Amino acid sequence: MKLLILSSAIATTAGFAPSTNTAAHFRSALSATTEPEIEAEVPEVLMPIPELSAASAETPISINGWTPNESYECFGLPGAVAPTGFFDPIGFSRYGITLNEVKRYREAEVMHGRVAMLATVGYLAGESFSGPFNIVGPANDQLQQMPLPAFIFLTVAIAAAELKRATIGWVEPDLKSWTKTLWTLRDNYYPGDVGFDPLNFKPTNAAAFADMQTRELQNGRLAMLGVAGMCAQELVNHRTIFETFDFYSKVYSGINPYESCGEGYIC
Repeated sequence: MKLLILSSAIATTAGFAPSTNTAAHFRSALSATTEPEIEAEVPEVLMPIPELSAASAETPISINGWTPNESYECFGLPGAVAPTGFFDPIGFSRYGITLNEVKRYREAEVMHGRVAMLATVGYLAGESFSGPFNIVGPANDQLQQMPLPAFIFLTVAIAAAELKRATIGWVEPDLKSWTKTLWTLRDNYYPGDVGFDPLNFKPTNAAAFADMQTRELQNGRLAMLGVAGMCAQELVNHRTIFETFDFYSKVYSGINPYESCGEGYIC
């Protein structure tokens, strides 16, 4: 009777075992042995997700010698140099970011860097020489001195350049599938490469192109910091950059910069 009850209990619990061979469980349970039974763990086999498998099977498009590789920071885009290397303390290019987001961030960085390099030259040259409309003073105060027709022409020119860049690099938005087309760059578009190269500076070699892209990025990053500093300085004292330089040159030389000012005048 005890043997019957024991056999029934073993048969019941064997139904929850991972193995389907119940006879082996009966023999191992009823046999007297001094060593406990060790069951080998069967590794779980994960089936690939169809969507991810199809996406990973696609071969990335190589553009200007750059082939996106998700195992590298920013998918392998150039721009990291010593001593900082890959510098991203805020985490804009954190692991798991999509290729489109990386390209969109690089597009913004390149274009803002180019505008900042032009603005750096504009601050220094525009304040040193009088323009065609007799515009003078700090660069922060020069835009409102432009005549209305010239201001309208400048606005239209900037809008035309931006629309041209949008048609070259960006996917046309589709309201029916806006989540897939909005803020999306073309697969064959390299960030910043709008095809404008009148002096034929663009290298054809992949390594040379990556080197030039890195130099452009570094100069653009420096220009963005420099323009921000110049703009902030002129907002504080409303002087041109060279007037501020001359002022502090006198201060550090032991000369009173206000000695030529008349009584009650601010200069």
